[in-house]
Amino acid sequence: MRSAMRGKTISDVEVTNVALHGLWLLVDNREFFLPFGDFPWFRDATVGQIVNIERTGPDHLHWPDLDVDLTLDSIEHPDRYPLVSQARPSQRAQRTAAPVTSLEAASRLRADRQGQERKERGNSRRKRPAGPTDRAARGRR
Repeated sequence: MRSAMRGKTISDVEVTNVALHGLWLLVDNREFFLPFGDFPWFRDATVGQIVNIERTGPDHLHWPDLDVDLTLDSIEHPDRYPLVSQARPSQRAQRTAAPVTSLEAASRLRADRQGQERKERGNSRRKRPAGPTDRAARGRR
């Protein structure tokens, strides 16, 4: 005997997984992977913001917490929709004069770490504060 499906599905769109490189959506029994490289709006979002999704039309998804709207066609074919973001750059990005590649960023991070290590080694070699250091001078206080 088969059980009949009762009622209507509560959500016809669902985030099924959030991972390091992207997220998975289940829409009308079809699963889509949205890599953060193609959909950068989700990269720094919280899980709560990502799973708060609304289907506002048959082909339209909306994330109200992120102010992101996507069509299913843009999810299926991101190459047809080049990224043109109107988002304000972060303060850190404003300080950077030119775009930084991941190789440049890694080099800068390595240089910063090496500089910090040198600084820490220098602090450990630093002499005691100026003042009497021999026993006789300390005894006269």
